[in-house]
Amino acid sequence: MLSKGNTAPMFYRILSRFPPNVTFCFAYGSGVKQQLGYDASQKKKNMIDLIYTVDNAHRWHASNLERNPEHYSGLKHLGSNFIAKYQESFGAKVFFNTLIPIPEEDVIIKYGVVCTKDLLDDLNTWSNLYLAGRLHKPVEIIRTASGSKIQNAINSNLRAAVHAALLMLPEKFTEFELFREISNLSYAGDFRMIFGENKDKVNNIVRPQLEGFRNLYAPTLSQLQHVLSLPLENSDNSVCIQDQSEKTVLYHLNHLPKWPVRRIVYKQTKGRYRQDTEDILTAVSKSSNYRELVSQSLRAIVWQSSVKQSIKNIPSAGVTKSIKYSWTKALKTFNM
Repeated sequence: MLSKGNTAPMFYRILSRFPPNVTFCFAYGSGVKQQLGYDASQKKKNMIDLIYTVDNAHRWHASNLERNPEHYSGLKHLGSNFIAKYQESFGAKVFFNTLIPIPEEDVIIKYGVVCTKDLLDDLNTWSNLYLAGRLHKPVEIIRTASGSKIQNAINSNLRAAVHAALLMLPEKFTEFELFREISNLSYAGDFRMIFGENKDKVNNIVRPQLEGFRNLYAPTLSQLQHVLSLPLENSDNSVCIQDQSEKTVLYHLNHLPKWPVRRIVYKQTKGRYRQDTEDILTAVSKSSNYRELVSQSLRAIVWQSSVKQSIKNIPSAGVTKSIKYSWTKALKTFNM
């Protein structure tokens, strides 16, 4: 289960300021979940990141422009239809409004709007590994999914994360290393990790949230006991042991989402696609560099989506907010 914390009433009040037709909403990031390097007072000052999932972007933005026009950059003058098309056309299919003050709650928020169909696509296929990556980690659920499709996709996303992480881990590893590898799936390849994020971000996320990760992944890990031996006691230093036979490697490869598999196949066939995918994955499972092939496929997806989405965010935030936001990220990079 993804968590609901005691800060939920504040989140509900924030959500009530927006159009009601949100099918799923969650909050994430250092302003929501504890991370190392932030004390309690800093956490309150950190911006709260929210994702609003909607069925119809045009209608939602039209309503939100009436309620909260000040949230938008100059793009608002082009109308809700343009904003919806801008949201759905490129990048990770998310439209962000950033550095939005909520004085009554004494917080600043950034919220992204995504269509249900685009969230489902990322969760099921890892087309961008953007929102899928955020949902690899414990988050605060503000509004539960209105239908089974989103929840099923969330569960599928968590299972795929474990398969991908196990492919890149050695035979023996600790529980902490497992969750760190899972968390790193959507950070490795992200150009913002070069300039814009704390270099220890992944460790800082996992260390204080081990219990949250255990709860999140317990159902998936219990289904993998035939290939994975977990310690009886919960400890980040306890050793896990996985089967790394060719059969098991192939099993994990076959449970990766569509887009990582496509990239692996493309690289192995040099884009010719003349061989059967199963034959190619079988050959990969027997190779000594399968870890690198999986890693390259994931990095390529993350790099592409992170660059495009970051460029996309500049017009949606406006020049002034973009500079302010980028400067805040730069301070994290250099630990200033």
